[in-house]
Amino acid sequence: MVRGIGASSGIAMGRAYVIPTWEWDFPDKLIDVADLAYEFERLYDGIRHSKDEIEQIKQEFVNVLGEEQTQIFDAHLAILEDPVFMNEVQGIMQRQYKAAEVAVKETIEKFVNMFDLLDDGYMKERALDIKDVGNRLLKHLLGALEETLPPRDQPYILVAKELIPSQMVHLDVTQTLGLVTMMGGKTSHVAIMARAMGVPYVLGLEGKLQEPIQTGDFLVIDGDEGIVYVNPPEHEVERYQRMHETWKQQQDQLQQLADHPSQTMDGMQLHLAANISSIKELEQSIAKGASGVGLFRTEFLYMNRTSFPEEEEQFDVYREAAERLGGKPLVIRTLDIGGDKHLDYLELPEEENPSLGYRAIRVLLDRVDLFKTQLRAILRASHYGSIKIMYPMISTLDELRRANEVLGEVKEELTAAGIPYSNHIPVGIMIELPAAVMISDLLAKEVDFFSIGTNDLVQYILAVDRMNEQVAHLYDPFHPAVLRMLKLTSDSAKANGIHISVCGELAGDVRALPLWMSLGIRELSMSVSSILRMKNSLIQSRYSDAANLWQELAGCPSSASVLQVLGRYWETDFAKKTAKEEPSDPPQSESPANGCMQR
Repeated sequence: MVRGIGASSGIAMGRAYVIPTWEWDFPDKLIDVADLAYEFERLYDGIRHSKDEIEQIKQEFVNVLGEEQTQIFDAHLAILEDPVFMNEVQGIMQRQYKAAEVAVKETIEKFVNMFDLLDDGYMKERALDIKDVGNRLLKHLLGALEETLPPRDQPYILVAKELIPSQMVHLDVTQTLGLVTMMGGKTSHVAIMARAMGVPYVLGLEGKLQEPIQTGDFLVIDGDEGIVYVNPPEHEVERYQRMHETWKQQQDQLQQLADHPSQTMDGMQLHLAANISSIKELEQSIAKGASGVGLFRTEFLYMNRTSFPEEEEQFDVYREAAERLGGKPLVIRTLDIGGDKHLDYLELPEEENPSLGYRAIRVLLDRVDLFKTQLRAILRASHYGSIKIMYPMISTLDELRRANEVLGEVKEELTAAGIPYSNHIPVGIMIELPAAVMISDLLAKEVDFFSIGTNDLVQYILAVDRMNEQVAHLYDPFHPAVLRMLKLTSDSAKANGIHISVCGELAGDVRALPLWMSLGIRELSMSVSSILRMKNSLIQSRYSDAANLWQELAGCPSSASVLQVLGRYWETDFAKKTAKEEPSDPPQSESPANGCMQR
């Protein structure tokens, strides 16, 4: 058994098909000065063919991947049009009289090596895009054939050192059981595409395998746990077969809960909303019975493209989301860019600590033109549904007030133009910084709601980068300091009569359900895949058993003791449970709670 990183959930079992490392090997060919014009013509011809091919791929796979995911190929087109990239290629040809393919290869290597040296996971993953585009161009310059992919008449688990988007779109989704790569990242385009396709994916096995995986090896991969078994014994295969069958049965049983009321056995209602990044995810959340959208991450409208989305494009997306929700709330977070999220066309300064730097509301208050464009689109869409606006990364009252000033200016502009919008649109903020927690009593007086962003809040409270393998084990959402900050924020909201919800990974963690009930939280927003699992636990619980739980949690000196208290609520120790949950049948009557689900 080898443990990597789970990038797309699910279990897959089947034979491996290994793609060999694709490296170009050709001599450092020099040309005569008289042939330079011909070489440039070859280069431009290769670029035209590459762009046509990318456009064709995009059109072929838009129905499979969705409009948002195929924008990945807009970024590839942008590289071929990037003057920095092309000037480097042309410069090598002009100054060193090297053939077009040699100049392209050297340029690829230069930029890939440069990005790999950066201490930034996002930029390392963008190096793959340059390699993908460069290899496509080299293929046309050299007249090389397409890389061989698995036969389409048998299922397989694809194994490679690394994968690039152009390889992904050529896969037969009906035959691709899963993906395994030695390298890659959870935010890479390949990982995004794998999740969109619903293909289990485990990455990060570099240096962890005792022997290389060979084509024909039997693999079992667990995309949730990040585990890969190579030629496992029969009893392990049988165990995973049982797990896979159980998982399918669980999904069928859980789906029966989609229309079931989201409330405890003694009648306390808890709204379970969805975190989404696209219309496609919205459809999935509706099918799962979500009470609305508690977090629409709008930055994904800005990614994998060559320029900022226009107001009309944003308006169309926000309006469609509001209309499809049919009156259920839609909380739209304004652009949260920076940190680990970059835009190729937005030049942000290089920073040693980007998570503590120029990002989110700090960028928008500097680039008021971008802020206003987005706010106009959101306000216009509010005429078609129940929309709320949420600002990210607020740390001071001045930031909040300045953001609201800009919002007020946009409202005046729309009113003057006679464009309809909801003048009473609720405005809230993400509570994701310790500073915001400590002045939450002041912030609560000037907003309509709080949404606690647990992912960043935990990270900032504990000074732990959860993407850093050396300290990731210290990322602990049940740390007593985290719980005390949650309590302080909840008390500030209640004292000022404003709504409060929680989003982030902790919102979808069943272990924390008694905590939220004890704090008086009445809305949780989570990944779509967590909604029915959380509802299954909720309908087996009693609010009366959790109402006074905080008195005990407040005295806990460690996360272990916190988990013990929460575990006793379910009459079992959650620390000993596995991650696989077995749902109960939908309750038919007010019968005694069954306790925690068996996993």
